[in-house]
Amino acid sequence: MEGKRIGFAVAFMVIALSVNAQSAFDKKLQSLYRNSVPRITPIELQGLLKGNKKILLLDTRKPEEYNVSHLPGAVLINYNTYTVREFDRFDRKAKVIVYCTVGYRSERVGEKLLKLGFTDVHNLYGGIMEWKNEGFSTLNRNNKPTDSVHGYNKNWSRWLLKGIKVY
Repeated sequence: MEGKRIGFAVAFMVIALSVNAQSAFDKKLQSLYRNSVPRITPIELQGLLKGNKKILLLDTRKPEEYNVSHLPGAVLINYNTYTVREFDRFDRKAKVIVYCTVGYRSERVGEKLLKLGFTDVHNLYGGIMEWKNEGFSTLNRNNKPTDSVHGYNKNWSRWLLKGIKVY
């Protein structure tokens, strides 16, 4: 019986710490976001992807981040070097989901897309970190499953609760 109590106490502590970490992450995100682009949660995006909905998924990080891991089907748009002409190849009526590490850079790209006349743009809440924290799959440069996630830097990597931190 004592073993069950200890097990329950440990499980409760893990859940409490996880909830506190998520709450702190949410507060950090709220301080970054302008709320200028509608958001989509990882769970909502996963539902769309499972439903085989046609989605243009844009990874707005640097190539070295994308190569560590990216969402299946994502197209790289390098935040540091992209030009608006890169978007000419995409349908402005397409459902576009932008993401980066946590959602800051992707929100800036989403703003640009909206100004260019794209009509259905959403920013992935919490970026690839929240995607991985929710337990969804990522692919490496060879499009093979990976648990590694580029966390931008050591400070931002602390918000990755599931997966292998790379920076």
